[in-house]
Amino acid sequence: MEKTGMADALADMTKRSSYFIQIEDDVKNYTNSIKEVKTALSSFQTSDMAELIKFHQYVESHIEKLFDESQVPIRFEDFPSKKLEGLRMAATLYAKLDAIATTLQNRKIECQVNQLIDKVDKYFNKIKEELDTLDRTKDDELKKFRSQNIHFDFGILVRIKELMVEVSSNCMELAFEETREQRAKEHEESAMNGYGKKMGLGKILWRVFQFAFRVYTFAGGQDDRADNLTREIAHEIQTEPSST
Repeated sequence: MEKTGMADALADMTKRSSYFIQIEDDVKNYTNSIKEVKTALSSFQTSDMAELIKFHQYVESHIEKLFDESQVPIRFEDFPSKKLEGLRMAATLYAKLDAIATTLQNRKIECQVNQLIDKVDKYFNKIKEELDTLDRTKDDELKKFRSQNIHFDFGILVRIKELMVEVSSNCMELAFEETREQRAKEHEESAMNGYGKKMGLGKILWRVFQFAFRVYTFAGGQDDRADNLTREIAHEIQTEPSST
């Protein structure tokens, strides 16, 4: 009897607590909204990432109004909580990858090649390990998403690699431009100064070549533009006195 009385008392305390009162109020006040989200979530499936992001925003616009967004929905029978979790994971992942692609696409060539390499190499190191890991595990991630009828488009990984190759090519072209300008000055300077600048040219070209090779390895290949530029860089390094 004592145990029964204690259980009843705890149940009564739970009902009276402000936390659970607020949850029950949300269940009543947002019934139609949650049912709408429940139906939409259950039937949602797409391979269009723009549509996925838009749908995620729609769902969150309803869920974020709730006092407890994890406890209120599950009061509704068969609410697809795992589908909601999968949608959030997919939207977060795609937004992150899209931000990387946008950063690479908007990378401006407005400084000397050494400064540019410093910036792009730092960013490359920042994203490379995570992208390599994702590339290895994407099949498993796809299975998880598909189990919730979410068809994630990992084609954006290919796009990121293409953009990284493009950034690398831009660095090589800038290195060539600076090399031509430097050599033009050599004709007007003393042999000693000219030799010193050639030493600098060799180091710049070698650094750009190393970065291009790292990007090539990361991307699993490169386009014709990058291939031609890499060959030209290699030739320049071999003919520079500073490369020895």
